[in-house]
Amino acid sequence: MKLALLVPGPFSTVSGGYGYDRRLVEGFRAAGHEVSVVELEGRHPLPDDAATAAARAALDRVPADTRLIIDGLGLPAFAPFADELEQRGAIGLIHHPTAIEPGVPDEDRARLKQLEAALFPRMARLVTTSRLTADRLPLEFPVSAEKIGVVEPGTDPAERSRGSGGPGCAILSVGVLTPRKGHDVLLRALARLTDLDWTLTIAGAPRDRTHAQTLAALAEELSIAGRVTFAGEVDQPALEAFYAGADLFALATHWEGYGMAAAEALARGLPVAITAGGAIADVVPPTAGIIAPPGDVTSYSRAMRRPIFDTALRAEMAEAAWQAGQSLPRWPDRAAAFLREMDA
Repeated sequence: MKLALLVPGPFSTVSGGYGYDRRLVEGFRAAGHEVSVVELEGRHPLPDDAATAAARAALDRVPADTRLIIDGLGLPAFAPFADELEQRGAIGLIHHPTAIEPGVPDEDRARLKQLEAALFPRMARLVTTSRLTADRLPLEFPVSAEKIGVVEPGTDPAERSRGSGGPGCAILSVGVLTPRKGHDVLLRALARLTDLDWTLTIAGAPRDRTHAQTLAALAEELSIAGRVTFAGEVDQPALEAFYAGADLFALATHWEGYGMAAAEALARGLPVAITAGGAIADVVPPTAGIIAPPGDVTSYSRAMRRPIFDTALRAEMAEAAWQAGQSLPRWPDRAAAFLREMDA
């Protein structure tokens, strides 16, 4: 089969969504399919003229006998060409609808909602990365549940995290530096626990540079800068080393379409401290860590106290995390599952 994945460039961008897309492409090719990746220029998800032009050029470039898969981040740029998408049986890959992402200005949200509402019903099928997103789409947009499928991200077999060895608790947070990831909530929560011995490493690209500078200033303001390391964007070997040497994974996200970083933590037997923003709470069993409401600094801080100082409890959570991690989907079958959903 000939397939084309259309996604805002660059395709090498480090994030959970782009990582999912890359693993799909690897799986398609490993199964013998001919796959092309088309990087869309311009501004996304709220498209500018360059993005619309790139969408038009992509449709002209991809042969008619090739199945189109369009990443939801780039999908709004195709609104003027909805008729053509319908004729070609295009598939929408929806990590989470851009119109319902927290932190989007109201005016932009309304425009994105309009674009996605016009596009979603015209797609041959929408494939989401979580059951939560699949269930929410028909409530927010004029699309029937029968047109929506789910293919959750996979994990790779990984060695169990060995931990820092102490003293103290080495906390790891993985996520790009944008407001949606809630790193400010994490910093404020930990600032209330300075009587405990902990350090924090945040691994993630400064996607929003102004926000990244704000986070660094916040750590200084809270007098915890000496305990916090902003590692920036790291390669896979460095990230593996961070996971291996951590005692606790933390992410105070406001919304996740799935929660791939938390799944990776579980796959390594790392206990987690998260907020229930989006589908991430469905990934993490309660016995594997702590879960607090999104944006609630007080609840999150109180919940984190015990796993930070109580090593026995942390060990129990680590065992539960390891057991949960072994039952997560694996990457090798994700491409086949996606193809099945395309034809459902």
